Amino acid sequence: MSIRKWTALVVDDEALARRNLQLALAEHPNWHAAELCASAAEARVAMAGRDFDLLLLDIQMPRQNGLSFAAELCDGPHPPLLVFVTAYDEHALAAFDVFALDYLLKPFDDQRFAAMLARVEQMLTLKQGAASAQAQAQTQAQGQALSGFLHEQRSLAGGEAIPALSFLNVRSVGMLERIAVADIEWISAAGNYVELHLRAAEGGNNRPRVVLHRATLTALEQRLPRQQFMRVHRTALLRPEALARLEVSGDACYEATLRSADKVPVSERYVKQLRALLG
Repeated sequence: MSIRKWTALVVDDEALARRNLQLALAEHPNWHAAELCASAAEARVAMAGRDFDLLLLDIQMPRQNGLSFAAELCDGPHPPLLVFVTAYDEHALAAFDVFALDYLLKPFDDQRFAAMLARVEQMLTLKQGAASAQAQAQTQAQGQALSGFLHEQRSLAGGEAIPALSFLNVRSVGMLERIAVADIEWISAAGNYVELHLRAAEGGNNRPRVVLHRATLTALEQRLPRQQFMRVHRTALLRPEALARLEVSGDACYEATLRSADKVPVSERYVKQLRALLG
């Protein structure tokens, strides 16, 4: 029985980069670099003749860059599953994380490449069952995440102010979940991730949830509505209206108790602000 081969279209203006991606795909028996293109124009021709399971797209290319080409594809009825290949700076990577898109940062290693393909395969497997509600929801969430990121990049290029986030697209194993910022009560740092502490849904026996999201606390803080969250510790942000009481937990150490009964560490520098909130 032959192995089902997923097909990838590689688009990069550098011949060595195209070859590296081709060799990396060759290490995975269920993948095949079906086409190698040096520009968006070449890729457009290739995609007119056949469908691809994955588009590996460089960002910095002459004539038409990868972001512009991706925006063009997203305006179509069936945008491809797309992973950016980039040497972008920290700001761009933070935006990728906020919108839960995957990317390969040049130069990438075998482990990072394999992890990217594993996520892609999970999405493709869901798409095969396109009649299911889960598959449709995942396809929609992926499209919304990509559209959000591209909208931000166009705003940056045009010198416009970037609007605060109203949703986060959170990636986990086999799925992409769209979480409203309004449902987040507080946020804690967890290395290169954050923990989103969600409010309990009204009615029933629903309990608060904690969702792990790939983004740094600092990057996320810059994109959240400023009036809705405040920094209370180097590791924590919270909604002011969620605060129930403030207590001393040790020598120059403080702890906020929220209406949900969660305990949040508070740095001494933020104590005055919190006391003012409590009247």
